[in-house]
Amino acid sequence: MDKATPKDVFQANRDRAAPLLAKLKDEGIGHMIDGKVVPSISGQTFETKSPIDGAVLASVARGKPDDIDRAATAASKAFKSWRDMPAMTRKKLLHRVADAIEDRADDIAVLECIDTGQAHRFMAKAAIRAAENFRFFADRCAEARDGLSTPSEEHWNISTRVPIGPVGVITPWNTPFMLSTWKIAPALAAGCTVVHKPAEWSPVTADLLAKLVKQAGVPDGVLNTVHGIGEEAGKALTEHPAIKAIGFVGESSTGSAIMAQGAPTLKRVHFELGGKNPVIVFDDADLDRALDAVVFMIYSLNGERCTSSSRLLVQQDIAEKFIEKLTARVKALKVGHPLDPVTEIGPLIHERHLAKVCSYFEVAQKDGATITVGGKPHDGPGGGHYVQPTLVTGANSKMRVAQEEVFGPFLTVIPFKDENDAIEIANGVQYGLTGYVWTGDMGRALRVADELEAGMIWLNSENVRHLPTPFGGMKSSGIGRDGGDYSFDFYMETKHVSLARGTHKIQRLGTTSS
Repeated sequence: MDKATPKDVFQANRDRAAPLLAKLKDEGIGHMIDGKVVPSISGQTFETKSPIDGAVLASVARGKPDDIDRAATAASKAFKSWRDMPAMTRKKLLHRVADAIEDRADDIAVLECIDTGQAHRFMAKAAIRAAENFRFFADRCAEARDGLSTPSEEHWNISTRVPIGPVGVITPWNTPFMLSTWKIAPALAAGCTVVHKPAEWSPVTADLLAKLVKQAGVPDGVLNTVHGIGEEAGKALTEHPAIKAIGFVGESSTGSAIMAQGAPTLKRVHFELGGKNPVIVFDDADLDRALDAVVFMIYSLNGERCTSSSRLLVQQDIAEKFIEKLTARVKALKVGHPLDPVTEIGPLIHERHLAKVCSYFEVAQKDGATITVGGKPHDGPGGGHYVQPTLVTGANSKMRVAQEEVFGPFLTVIPFKDENDAIEIANGVQYGLTGYVWTGDMGRALRVADELEAGMIWLNSENVRHLPTPFGGMKSSGIGRDGGDYSFDFYMETKHVSLARGTHKIQRLGTTSS
């Protein structure tokens, strides 16, 4: 049998998408509350459109505070039985969720492409990663409550963990399915129930996730999904007294607002926020590998990723030659329909986001930088929210394009003199999510890693996730860590239990007469 051509794969992807989209448009998207698909109490809806061509994909229930209250009540009602379910039973259910995701991985990928504009080559992998998230945390259900034994002279001291209660999860529009599972899977494995508020710009696969969780047999009320606008449904979730914690992925300014909204009810918060991440390339690096990593970490996923290396810090001795090779690679990037397997960059998520990214073209020029590649919208198939991959050179660390998160396929290049200069430039922003260092000198690599103000650092590598490791940032990039046991630290309370040996002396009061 002949190998399928890119044209064949493109057509197969469209054929797969067609009935899914027809059903979606016919049925619309409702909330999943207490195991039932329901409209908003108000009856209000909003439309979700594809960034490819602006076509309406579905009418979506517009959640308000009373819908959030209904979901929080369902999560509260389901909490005790889910918490007390044997860990091995919960593990089996979460593995069944992973099975259901894998069974629908191709459907999830094409729906995500059409709903978000992300290229299929990345979304096909994102669906599989989502299943891996559920399997990883499912396997840790039994050990989630594990603590420590810290004996003292007169007592045996042990700690254990218990689920904190119903939690709120607010997820972003970039790779929404995978990132939703990254938050929801550990919460469920810990024994918490969840109210999920997906991003209003990408509700399609969140709706599917809620249905797959129910299909897998997870009890009603354990996962509730309420769609809506952040200022309405999201705010109501962060303020609801029954919700004990909020896990949020999104912009730093929104994280700040959520912290303020949750303060009156003393909510625990976990934030994965923005980034202006540096990739530092020294003159002794493997420059071919470094070039591959630089291009991948800013132009994959449309540049719409918090961990993108959006600042290239390159040592002066090699800057001219490295930028020359980089320029050729950026010019060769393929912008196109997200279902086309040759596409490397698809349309941006929304017209407002396209306008934001394009506004930085003028910012760069006003700052005195040079737009070496791109710097314009792109006339892509369907006429959607396409933009040319952009490379900005001649920049310095004080320019807005070197300080502000663009969140698109937009790379700013800044030369540096030496190790100290690179560290100073890298740390000279409000963010601190990731850093990437390329050098042949491992002593230098470790010194720089120690000095970088970032929660995650990769040495001679692009961002390669290992699920047990901590994921999160510092400064304006977030609070807390996801991954492995770190997720359980957020979704669970640590409880200390002290067992007396019966030998310690207890002070006696009230035994003498006055």
